Amino acid sequence: MSERMNPLEQKIAGKIRKEGPITFETFMDMALYEPDLGYYASEDIEIGRAGDFYTSQHLHSVFGLMLGKQLEEMWETMGRPSDFHAIEPGAGAALMAMDILTYLKDRDIFSSCRYVIVEPRSFMQEKQKKLLGNYSGKVEWVNSLKDLGSKRGCILSNELLDAFPVHLVDMEDELREIYVALEDHNFRETEGALSTAALGDYLREFSIDLPRGYRTEINLRIKNWIESAGEVLSEGFILTIDYGYPAQDYYSEERNRGTLLCYHKHRVSEDVYLNIGEQDITAHVNFSSLRKWGEELGFKTLGFCQQGIYLMSLGIDEVIKDLYTDSHDYLFEVAKIKRLIFPGTLGETHKVMVQYKGNGDPKLRGFGMKNQKDRL
Repeated sequence: MSERMNPLEQKIAGKIRKEGPITFETFMDMALYEPDLGYYASEDIEIGRAGDFYTSQHLHSVFGLMLGKQLEEMWETMGRPSDFHAIEPGAGAALMAMDILTYLKDRDIFSSCRYVIVEPRSFMQEKQKKLLGNYSGKVEWVNSLKDLGSKRGCILSNELLDAFPVHLVDMEDELREIYVALEDHNFRETEGALSTAALGDYLREFSIDLPRGYRTEINLRIKNWIESAGEVLSEGFILTIDYGYPAQDYYSEERNRGTLLCYHKHRVSEDVYLNIGEQDITAHVNFSSLRKWGEELGFKTLGFCQQGIYLMSLGIDEVIKDLYTDSHDYLFEVAKIKRLIFPGTLGETHKVMVQYKGNGDPKLRGFGMKNQKDRL
């Protein structure tokens, strides 16, 4: 880093000068979410082809359509309640919401469904409201899950949990935490004692035995997230799509440097101290933590598998046939859709997990081909 710091770097540096080295979790939180300055808190954020990365909903509208089919199945499973809420935190540009609503508008569920976007940033709300203008009477906005009260329905997210700030730890003679210090106008890492006993508890909870020299991340905020979801949902589903692994794969020997990645103008790097406030920082999701903490709150794990297998099982091939067989753009459309489902694409890297609070043990079509929940 040069001596000329941007305003966010100056703010982080000021915090370190005042308080001493900060946890990496605090650094990542500020880099991504510091009001007006962090990557996600800046009005300059652009996701998609022109931005730093793209997600499944940027690839093709059929992704949202398939999630609409999933919401419809969930509604049917719950006995067609007259008050079904589809709640999406981290909706970004609201493309997924748009595609879901476009599918649902011609279905029986539409009159019962209310779409709720959880979005604390007013500038993003304005962008979303502009896109969803045709559905203004069907969509509402809240600043946080806590503003919702008790609801029935589904909380769905795509690439949300990977952006939660994580602690960085390193196993030496004992478990140590990575802190961020300041040295001659440069941020540098330093090791120290654990900032919270919860980090050691986490490794014991998931039976993780790290060898010497192993460095990785621990995401404690997922627990707060699912607790908030549990307070909102009196009955219904949590649908999580993200990249990640079961605990035994996440903390395997070959992943001994962790999973932190940065995205800047569609380029991937591992240097979190470059382009601070101008690049995305992510860590993979330990889906075993989502399962265990969810079950402690009364959520049953219904399914877990790769996104591609899930979409195929849910019937994406039928949808392609119905929509595009007679289209002159058939090959072009299918080429884009393949990147949602094929190995070596988002179809393999991204996993789908559904948890359920309510009576019975519903069987969802999306996990009919290959349900790997027992690996969690």
